Amino acid sequence: MTIRHSNRPGPRVTVGEGAVKPRPPKAAGPGEVRIVGGVWKRSKLPVPVSEGLRPTPDRVRETVFNWLGQDLAGWRVLDAFAGSGALGFEAASRGAAQVVLLERDARLATALRANLKRLDKDNTVPMTIANADALAWMQRAAPGSFDLVFLDPPFAQVLFAAALTAAAPLLAEGGLIYLESPEPVEPPAALGLSVWKEGRAGAVHYRLLRRGG
Repeated sequence: MTIRHSNRPGPRVTVGEGAVKPRPPKAAGPGEVRIVGGVWKRSKLPVPVSEGLRPTPDRVRETVFNWLGQDLAGWRVLDAFAGSGALGFEAASRGAAQVVLLERDARLATALRANLKRLDKDNTVPMTIANADALAWMQRAAPGSFDLVFLDPPFAQVLFAAALTAAAPLLAEGGLIYLESPEPVEPPAALGLSVWKEGRAGAVHYRLLRRGG
């Protein structure tokens, strides 16, 4: 799989116009994802069967964390649609000061807790895992409380507009949103987000959006 950046971008859509055409969800078999950096580098996270679960590929995560930097000390991170937990665990592996994982599926949330317990035997990693609806949780959270928010919602549910709208107020000035989608999604101007980095891996488009300066 070749990752190419935005010199030759694909078609763009504006959030809220209903133009995103999601691909049908695929059922993920039991498997695992591998942490690609930090203190847990090469550790494997078992992933249970879940319809529509689509973990972010290793090479995409490697690219994104090269953009972010390998040391996230002091960062407050939210993984809003955690799924396999790959993005949130990558942030924790790189020393983030706070990592919150949200997962609506109770079975997946249980698997995330089991993986955390296995990796963090001394219970020293500042990670919280909540079995919660991401949109409702973000709407209740304090403004400016995160430096980085990962948004990788199920493609079939077309939650990109709602997720961006809920996540943007949670960012501190200069904070970042990672968004994964089937087509490049343009954030509404009212959210104060601009595209900082972007790339593509097969049918997946991914962007880092920055708030303010």
